[in-house]
Amino acid sequence: MRVLVRLLRFTFPYKRQVVLTVGSMIGASLFALAVPTIVGQTLDTALEAQRDGHVAWEPLLRAALLILGAASLRGLFAYTQQYFGENLSQSVAYSIRNAIYNRLQRLSFAYHDHSEIGQIMSRATQDVEGVRMYVNFGIVRVGYIVILLGVALYLMLRSNVTLAMVSWGFLPIIAFVSTVMSMRLRPLWLAVQDSQGRLSTTLQESLSGIRVVKAFSREEFESQKFDVEAKNQFTWSYATNRIQAINQPLLTALNAAALVATIWVGGEQVANGTLTAGQLTAFLGYLYLLAQPVRMLGMIANILSRTVSAGERIFEILDAESAVKEKPGAVVLPRVSGRVEFDHVAFGYKASHPIIRDVDLVAEPGQIFALVGPTGSGKSTLVNLMPRFYDVTGGAVRVDGVDVRDATITSLRRNIGIVQQDVFLFIDTIRENIRYGKQGATDEEVEEAAKAARIHDFILTMPDGYDTWVGERGVTLSGGQKQRISIARTLLMDPAILIFDDSTSSVDMETEYLIQQALAELMRGRTTFVIAQRLRTVKSADAILVLDRGEIVERGTHNELIHTGGLYQKIYELELRDQEEAFRGDAAAVAGR
Repeated sequence: MRVLVRLLRFTFPYKRQVVLTVGSMIGASLFALAVPTIVGQTLDTALEAQRDGHVAWEPLLRAALLILGAASLRGLFAYTQQYFGENLSQSVAYSIRNAIYNRLQRLSFAYHDHSEIGQIMSRATQDVEGVRMYVNFGIVRVGYIVILLGVALYLMLRSNVTLAMVSWGFLPIIAFVSTVMSMRLRPLWLAVQDSQGRLSTTLQESLSGIRVVKAFSREEFESQKFDVEAKNQFTWSYATNRIQAINQPLLTALNAAALVATIWVGGEQVANGTLTAGQLTAFLGYLYLLAQPVRMLGMIANILSRTVSAGERIFEILDAESAVKEKPGAVVLPRVSGRVEFDHVAFGYKASHPIIRDVDLVAEPGQIFALVGPTGSGKSTLVNLMPRFYDVTGGAVRVDGVDVRDATITSLRRNIGIVQQDVFLFIDTIRENIRYGKQGATDEEVEEAAKAARIHDFILTMPDGYDTWVGERGVTLSGGQKQRISIARTLLMDPAILIFDDSTSSVDMETEYLIQQALAELMRGRTTFVIAQRLRTVKSADAILVLDRGEIVERGTHNELIHTGGLYQKIYELELRDQEEAFRGDAAAVAGR
């Protein structure tokens, strides 16, 4: 009930639709119940006239007109009930989807590091659809049934107490059967929805990595993996349908038993003269009207069970706490000068397992810092603390003297430009991918950024130039082309602080040389942190920070560190020395051209 009531709160902003839906339900219920009353009274009148030797044409004609009118109005109210009920359910689904999406956008990296895309997509689609059915069928239909039951039971009790008690005797049994079925279905529906999430994850992962699948000839393996999840989906879905298949006929049989018992007792009363034929007919009409709602109880119990499971999964996202939160009254940073201070910074996903340990440094505006170190030494994690993708667990990171935790996240990240190692491009035009970092930028500004990133000339060779559409994740472009578009997107922001996470690792030596020429000018006046394994980048830095196991073990310039015999010298001998000769040759070739 806690989950269902909480889901019900999503209807509060749509009070008009709720009022119109409830009004339509009341109208449809009352006019549905009017028909048996009219039929019963007309039958008694006709029989009375027949006993007097007359034909009751007038009451029969009047009854026909009343029944036609009541049926027409019932149909009208049923239409408006369906219309406004569907409008309400779609509005609630719209609100929940937006709430899920907005929540996901505001959760920190820590949440997304451990979440599965397929599970999230299943919750935003299949589970929300389950909630929509709950609003339309669970709430609207239940409301209709409650009104119909309430008025019908009152009329039945007023008509004949004995018959009412006989027919009502089956209602507790029907309620018990529906409750038991709901309890059995709830864990099954949860398993179905979890299975749908795993199925979506398997499908999404296989399609995203289709080139890897084909490169390693693993099509059969992926098909078998998908088949396992599809069978699980079939098994759990079949289990729910099997229970429903047993429940629905059982409810129908109970309803038929109530009808038989009512006719048996009512027939005796008519024979004894304590009940008229019209009253029995009206009573049976009320009972007949209750047959459909009673049969619907099974479907509604199924919907409620599915909704509880769906609601629990949805609220897991809506209730997720972001590890990075904006303080109340956080200050809005203007354009900063670019002074960055790491004050005894420590970080770990778990406090007992720190990844960054006691990092202490100050970067003045315009300085370039190169971060080098073995894989897993903490280079990317360290720079991710500046824009608050993660929050420090010890010490503080300050920008222009302001602790980043005291600034609004939007204003902080507006001052920091990032070119990430895993370049992501959206399914859109090249122009809009570059403009993504600065909405409202003019076409001239976009082109200037592209020229600075040495991608403008390539774009002009494309069939539609800047209006050329990029495939999913930029698969239609090479690694170097994607990185230059990503660099252009960052440069368009004109940030005071730049972070380049291995940003030129996927380009050839000539392209890298051209990009470095542009970046040398663009980095001037900006504080820049570069994570790179290219000697050219390392040698141009004002300071090199050598990280190992989350600590800065060496710092200095290339010339200062090259002969110390420390970790930097080892990295140079293993990875950088070969680049030096290639660099000299490529520089001479490019200069010659």
